[in-house]
Parts: sequence; structure tokens; C-alpha cells
Amino acid sequence: MMTRWPSVTRTEAEAGFPRLLAEHLRFDEIWAQPIPHDTAGRSNLFAIKRGRSNNTIVLTGHFDVVSVEDYGALQTLAFEPEALLAASIARLKLTGENPSALADFESGDFLPGRGLLDMKAGLAAGLAAMEHHDGEMTLVFIAVSDEEEKSAGARAAIPTLKHLAQVHALNIELVINLDAIADNGDGATGRVVTYGSIGKQLLTAFVVGQQAHAGYPENGVNAAYVLSELVREIELAPELSERTGNEVAAPPATLYAKDLKQGYNVTTPHMAYGYWNTMQHRRSGAEVLDVAMMLAARAVARAEEKTGRQIALKRASDFQPVRNLTLDTSISLPDQTLQAMLELSKHVDGPTVIMGFGSIPYPAVLLRDLQLRDTISKAVRAHGLGEVNYFAGISDVSFFGEATGDLSVVAANTPIWGTGSVMPEPGGFPAINIGPWGRDYHTWLERVHTPYAFEVLPRVLLSVIEAVAKKS
Repeated sequence: MMTRWPSVTRTEAEAGFPRLLAEHLRFDEIWAQPIPHDTAGRSNLFAIKRGRSNNTIVLTGHFDVVSVEDYGALQTLAFEPEALLAASIARLKLTGENPSALADFESGDFLPGRGLLDMKAGLAAGLAAMEHHDGEMTLVFIAVSDEEEKSAGARAAIPTLKHLAQVHALNIELVINLDAIADNGDGATGRVVTYGSIGKQLLTAFVVGQQAHAGYPENGVNAAYVLSELVREIELAPELSERTGNEVAAPPATLYAKDLKQGYNVTTPHMAYGYWNTMQHRRSGAEVLDVAMMLAARAVARAEEKTGRQIALKRASDFQPVRNLTLDTSISLPDQTLQAMLELSKHVDGPTVIMGFGSIPYPAVLLRDLQLRDTISKAVRAHGLGEVNYFAGISDVSFFGEATGDLSVVAANTPIWGTGSVMPEPGGFPAINIGPWGRDYHTWLERVHTPYAFEVLPRVLLSVIEAVAKKS
């Protein structure tokens, strides 16, 4: 049912989703909580099922989905799983483009649909567990918007949840996020509980060069060239990857690297801008920036040797904070950061590289209560689930969970902090992820493994709820 309600991020359908869902729920309290200052008019949905005690477990997940352009001719069926299944089988037989997806669909164990895996099947499992639970624990369900873009929903949900706990004297013992896990194998790595979630920092570099005529390039410092040395140094750098046991955080990847010229001429680029996705387990933002500065120093040294010019290397915090700057909030946070960097560049004298951060940080989180972890472990192992420390993708657990390290250095080196991006106080709740598994989400072949999502997963959630209740 929920899959048939389109809820692409930043559309009217996303804004209307909480109302549709609320009409189908029957719990003690249900309400939509608007997200403050949200230009898209979105809300989060809250529901409470009271138990015999105030000991509380929160079940949460996002309802927004990515766009459907990748479905091509099948776009009109993207939110109709049964019809899409038949059409997908026909297309795959005709094109022969993905034999493994065809085998999945023909097995009868996988169902396609935009958002079915990521992550409305998780929401459905949480609601099913909530409906069937009749015991000590009070359950709170939170369906949040905007996970696919800026996590505005989760960030807004944290203060509301804390206020709710205070007003109703709720003792929140655990938050269970219900996000999807991809597994292209036999499902063993998809049927897992994760005791935390990986962190993310968007590392940025803004380069100010010295323009020169292309006939005399040695008379200047080409900003595009300096940025290329930074890309060479930072791309896949093992120094910015972390290992925890057998779990390895992905190394940095370049997401954007361009000069800022607006058209053709024979003058070398004056400025350039790039940013990288970096993933963390325990490393703080301060440590990420320290490592990045070390890598940038190597890149700058090579550029200085080749150009024969001195190039300053700075942190964004070396400059006065950008104040009274009107940002275009309709564009992405990295693009807003570029606007702020252009303002900072007015205070630059000579070739310079400015390193900083350009988006909302996703803190790495990990469950700290080892006794609670053992309780959860016994409950999930009884259903054959595996266990890992970190959810490998970006998730809202970062905002609900127990973060490692503070964000002061990140704030000081994010030029749009407090303007383009607003961070709530950390959730600080014990938080884990247990969700459905499937394959190829964010593509037209997104598909969920239905026996696990619709049969096993609700039972797993009930087992965890009951185990935590007995521990309490």
C-alpha cells in the first residue's frame, strides 16, 4: 500500500504522505509534526502505543524515495509493484541486460518498486510489530521525511522525541532504525543487525590561483591544475579509510571537481572547487580534517614544485566566519558552500587552497551498552541473523544514536554552519538498525526479498522488543 503512494523527495507527494499514512493507523496517539522552516512544507509522523510501563522502544524510518527517471518507459509503473514485476520480466527477457535480476523476479521471492526496499518495507515491518506487540514496552513510531537529501526529518525529530520523553516520562531504551541493506549474494549480509552506523563528512577544497594567458602559463598558477593534484592525492586515499575488525569504511571518492570559468577564453582558470565523500567509524571531524590537511600538503608541495610559486594552505576556520550572507537555499548544501567560499576568497592574497566541509555531517554512532548489545544479539541470532558494527550506508541512525566525538571543529570549518545547515543537539539514544534486504536500490531494478521483509523481519523486531522488555 505505502509503495503505491509516491513520495519522491521534495515533492507534494512527500509532503502529503504523513496524512495518508495516519488515516490507516490505529494507535493511542497519532499526529503529524511539521518540520520547522521547511520550504517544502513537510512533516514527520508520530504514533504511540502505550504499554504497561514507560520503558520505551522507538521504531523509525524514512518514507521519502529517490526519483523514477531511471525507469525509462516503465516510469508509470514505478509505484505499482505487481504490474512492474511483469513488465520488468518482459523487459529483461527482451534485452538480456541483467540475468541475475531476471532470475530474482522469476523466483517469486523478489518484488520491485520504487521505495519498496528503500525503505517502505521496513516501515511496514515496524508497524506490523507495533500492532502485534501487547506487553510492557511503550512503542513510539516515527516516519521521517527527507533522508535521501538532507535528513531534515530526522534532525527535526530529535528535539520532538526528547520533548515527548520529558512530557510523558518515557525511558527510551532503544531506537530501531528500519533502513534497507543491499546484498547481491545469498542474503547473509542483508539479514543482519547493525549496532551503529557509519559516519560521513563532505570534505571540500576551494582553490584560488593566479590567472595567466595560456600562451604563458608559467606566469601564473592554474587553479584547475592545483585541484587536480588534490584529487590525485585524496581519491581513494587509504589514510582516510578506517577498519574495524573485518569492516572497512570506503575510502574517499571525488564527487565534484571543476574550475569556475564561465565560458571559453585563453586565460587559465582563476578558481576551482572540489569535494569528496569521506566515511568514518570512530574518527572525529577534527581527525578527518587533520588527515585531509596532511594529504593536501603533499598535493600543494607538488604543485609548488611544478609552478615555482608558493601556494598557501588554509583551513576555512583560518578566516573570519561568513556573516550576513544570503544563501540560495534552493540549491544543494555543497553549492551553498561554494557561495560562502567565494565570499571568503575576497580575503585571499595570492594562490591559496582552503580546506573545509561542505554539508551536514553524519556522525558515526555505535551502541555503547554492552549488556543491551548482548540482549539484542541473543534475540536476533535466534532468527539466524548476522551481526555487524556499522550500517555501511548513510542513515538517520547518525542523528538518533550515540555519536563519537564532538562537532566543534566541523562547525568552525563549515562556512554555512548555522545558515545553510542546522544541526540539532545529538540524539544520544542507544540505536541500531534492523531492516529488509534486497538488491539494486536507487535503480530501476530496486527489489526487496519478500519472505524476509514480510514474514521474518516483523518477528525479529518483536523478539528484540520482548527481549529488551525482559531485560528492563
